[in-house]
Amino acid sequence: MPVSRFLFADQLGPHFDDGGPLLMVEAAGVLGRHPYHRAKAHLILSALRHRVRELGDRVEFLHAEHYRDVLAGRDLEVVDPTSWGARALVRELGARVLPSRGFVTSEVEFAAWAQGRPPSRLVMDQFYRHVRTSTGLLMRGPDPEGGRFNFDHDNRRPPPKGASGLGLPDPYRPVEDDIDEQVRADLDRLEAEGRIRLIGQDGPRRFAATRAEALTALADFVETRLGDFGPFEDASLLGDDAMAHSRLSVPLNLGLLHPWEVIDAVVAAYRAGEAPLQSVEAVVRQIMGWRDWVWHLYWHLGEDYVRRSNHLDAQTPLPREFLELDGRTVRARCLSHVLDEVGRTGYAHHIQRLMILGNWALQRGYRPAELTEWFTNAFVDGTPWVMPANVVGMSQHADGGIVATKPYASGGAYISKMSDYCGSCTFNPKKRLGEDACPFTAGYWAFLDRVEPRIRGNHRMQQSLAGLRRLVDREAVVEQERTRTEW
Repeated sequence: MPVSRFLFADQLGPHFDDGGPLLMVEAAGVLGRHPYHRAKAHLILSALRHRVRELGDRVEFLHAEHYRDVLAGRDLEVVDPTSWGARALVRELGARVLPSRGFVTSEVEFAAWAQGRPPSRLVMDQFYRHVRTSTGLLMRGPDPEGGRFNFDHDNRRPPPKGASGLGLPDPYRPVEDDIDEQVRADLDRLEAEGRIRLIGQDGPRRFAATRAEALTALADFVETRLGDFGPFEDASLLGDDAMAHSRLSVPLNLGLLHPWEVIDAVVAAYRAGEAPLQSVEAVVRQIMGWRDWVWHLYWHLGEDYVRRSNHLDAQTPLPREFLELDGRTVRARCLSHVLDEVGRTGYAHHIQRLMILGNWALQRGYRPAELTEWFTNAFVDGTPWVMPANVVGMSQHADGGIVATKPYASGGAYISKMSDYCGSCTFNPKKRLGEDACPFTAGYWAFLDRVEPRIRGNHRMQQSLAGLRRLVDREAVVEQERTRTEW
């Protein structure tokens, strides 16, 4: 029997196919391990089955409960997969393992850059500058295009006042077909049989599940939203959840797009005078910088990174509203809206994740490992390698400063400035005490009170801690948040 290239469900693009015999497996047991969002489970199966249809006779397609059931004893090769568990599996099976693909930089390149650096010095900005310089992308000789590597300071505009949206065309949405119809029926059956548990709402598929759809989504972003992405990337509006975001993390993480394809497309738009540098650099930094960086940190920091990281001693279990993606009983308008949107679509953009969901979880001390698993399972672009550094490090500061130099906590003032959420909220973002005190504003001070012993040595938190010590109603605010039942 000839060697077959075994493709995982996140290795679906042409850059994982070198032309030989292919093998793909749909393992129902994988979906039974966690309570996945229905949209995520649908997307995975739809993408897998669409790729099988495209490959035709070139692929052997097997169904099983577990991968081992049908892969044991076969002569396999595999592009190194994207999780610790999958890598252990393919090595246990004796597969010939090829270097990983689907990223700008290789694991060898990152190891060379990281050699001799302690974890606290693995700074994303330095890694990003290194990759920009070594590739020559957006560089003029030794200098960055426009005189700066990073235009983030220019990309913090609040949403237009009084606007319900940015006025951009709706993002591209694929049209479902017979494969999607069958996937939906199969998920219903598996759930009815008790073999899987799904959360979130069903609905038409919103994200690319094929190579053709992914290329269309990329072209649509470049044409209709790239120009506004930079200035408004941190803004949120109740009536516009797409804003100017690309939503290309989904096809990228399924392997349908290579990151260089996205980078080349946005840079080409800049060279043609069709997109501003501040927007193009922001996309390049998110992909060439942040995305590659968190991928490499997943391996560099070790398999037990999530399990061992709880620097702020966060011990509160996730509430029902998170676990069931139900914002109906949540009074805080921002949190209610984002929870409902995740329940409806399996998606929220990065500021909604960091400064609404993550900020809330940080203030309330939700267990970082439990929160990481929730983000991985509830979001359509959640993967085991994406979420550890993003949640444990960036969002929850649970690693003590490896990924982020300070906790990303804020009060209601930031949310009020960067969104229209507060205008229709029963809480007042300017108040920290009383029946209408904003749980984010009050929660910020209660959070600082709780973690002060663990962060007092952080120089970036000295001003905030000094403010806490001057707070005349500190004890009352802390007690209010300790006993708060409505949020």
